[in-house]
Amino acid sequence: MVAAASVVVAVGTATGMVSALDDGRGANEARPEVTESPTLDLRPPAPSTSVTSGSASPSTAPKKQASPTPTKTEKKQPPAHTAARLYRHPDSQVLDWVRDNAGDPRYDVIASRIADQPAAVWFAEYAPDTVTARVRAVTGGAAAQGRVPVVVAYTIPDRDCGGASKGGAPDLDAYDAWIDRFAAGLGSGEVVVILEPDSIAQSECLSGARRADRFASLARAGRVIKAANPKARVYYDAGHSGWHPAAKQADLLRQAGAGSAASSDGIFSNVSNFHRTADEIAYDRRVLTALGGPASLGAVIDTSRNGNGAPADGEWCDPDGRKLGRTPTLNTGEARIDGYLWVKLPGESDGCKGAPGTFTPSYAYDLASS
Repeated sequence: MVAAASVVVAVGTATGMVSALDDGRGANEARPEVTESPTLDLRPPAPSTSVTSGSASPSTAPKKQASPTPTKTEKKQPPAHTAARLYRHPDSQVLDWVRDNAGDPRYDVIASRIADQPAAVWFAEYAPDTVTARVRAVTGGAAAQGRVPVVVAYTIPDRDCGGASKGGAPDLDAYDAWIDRFAAGLGSGEVVVILEPDSIAQSECLSGARRADRFASLARAGRVIKAANPKARVYYDAGHSGWHPAAKQADLLRQAGAGSAASSDGIFSNVSNFHRTADEIAYDRRVLTALGGPASLGAVIDTSRNGNGAPADGEWCDPDGRKLGRTPTLNTGEARIDGYLWVKLPGESDGCKGAPGTFTPSYAYDLASS
């Protein structure tokens, strides 16, 4: 995947996620996913002034950055402006770490600034027999608290064009059937659906015919989801402000059904990337204007790691110097911007500061304390 253009560089197999999967504990429980990763000792290392980094690829060697030595402090409370209505799923790698590491000197920062925040739950495994129950476990938990969950459908065939996050359903017929079962678990309450990161912005690896078939399945997916739950809000892949020009991205989105109220509530951008919120707001508005469609269409932005913006060199794999962005909310105060979301969970590694897809406390601490 081209690093300068990529949004989801390695969600699924080479970046982290909160993923609802069946790990043998029963279909009604959602658990984090780690795929294609070696056995990992998840015990946090002692804080030090350096961060151990691995190489994402032969041509990518992330720089090392000094980490401040943390000190134990009284546990902080979540920021007052955290959205009250977004849902924080109780099963995730960061919450597992917090439960097991109360004495770690990084505990307070990670617990209050990352673990307490609502984040998306990813469905990245092609497991049609269990996906309905797994989605229902998330949406049902949110409904019980009167909150809004964010779920990510991520099983499109030829995902990531065969790159680090390759995988997904075996073909589009299987994908359509998986979407039917995914939608069946969405319940009847409000839910935000992030539909297939990279599936539109990164579609040029496909032939014209295969791209048209993919876009037809994406348009169908939106219709199926909204028919199953009229309160579901479905957002389509707009890449990010450093990728395609707005007019080009809007044309691709239109072909995928994102301009129709029957299938879409708008677009999402910056998933797993680092571009500044102000740049994404401006870009998303340009895309929406070029897209046309109902005036009700809006955008949601992944702000999980964009507090310092994208690195100048285009590095995507756990780049140094990043920090948390705006806390998740569905009340942005910005026209046509429906939400700031944490789609990529901060601290789950892209594969350079930790094993791909695993929570890495040193990386989480750097993000949260910058």
